[in-house]
Amino acid sequence: MLDRLRLEQICREAGHIAMRCWPGAGHRLESWDKRPGDPVSVADLAVDRFLKAELARLLPAAAWLSEETADHPPDRIGRGLIWLVDPIDGTRDFIRGRTGWAVSVALVSAGRPLLGTLVAPARGEVWSATAGKGAWRNGAKLKASTHRTFAGARVPADSLPREDRDLTMVDKPNSIALRIAMVAAGEADLVATVRWGFEWDIAAAALIAREAGAKVSDALGAPLVFNKRDPRAFGLLVSAPDIHDAAVRRLAPRVATLLRPQG
Repeated sequence: MLDRLRLEQICREAGHIAMRCWPGAGHRLESWDKRPGDPVSVADLAVDRFLKAELARLLPAAAWLSEETADHPPDRIGRGLIWLVDPIDGTRDFIRGRTGWAVSVALVSAGRPLLGTLVAPARGEVWSATAGKGAWRNGAKLKASTHRTFAGARVPADSLPREDRDLTMVDKPNSIALRIAMVAAGEADLVATVRWGFEWDIAAAALIAREAGAKVSDALGAPLVFNKRDPRAFGLLVSAPDIHDAAVRRLAPRVATLLRPQG
């Protein structure tokens, strides 16, 4: 049986490793771009190494998929359990010394998250969820937003396009996982993306949101499935349940444009 207290301890220790490199605490940090616009730092790699070793000891049967480890699908497809890990989600905020980053760890079985943990040490936050048993932040049970009308819904954003100006902007951490967690905590009503994103970014937070009572899907409104051969999903939609259908309708023209065959 998995030692869940040990899992949380491992995730907290990973957060401490990151904090020892975080510029916001006065530390010097080496960082670079893996690809243009895709930053990584020595802290991402250190946390990745630590989690890979410790989680393998905790649950040797589980496969591994992480943002900072080269993926080899035959090693994980068909495995009963897999860890989905983003060692530092929100690397841009991390590098800039801002607090909007988190260590994200999920345990997935048969395409669905069983356990999810987010550790945001710069914010003093530990988020966790267990499938069927609820979600928690720092020991307090979470209840997701119950906003009932699409207009006025709170969205973590820096700006809004003209067609979305009936929405209300709230503070936006760089970490997509923390933005999803805001819906779980009732601090936002809607998080939506219409681009290809990776499973490790969202697995833990999606479970936390769902267990808190939010509605979670891809941008088309379809259920999220994890540990696919191509570890991506098209977009994300996490919202108060009563506005989810309206959000799917709002996104539909953009999704159709983006998925239209070229040429």
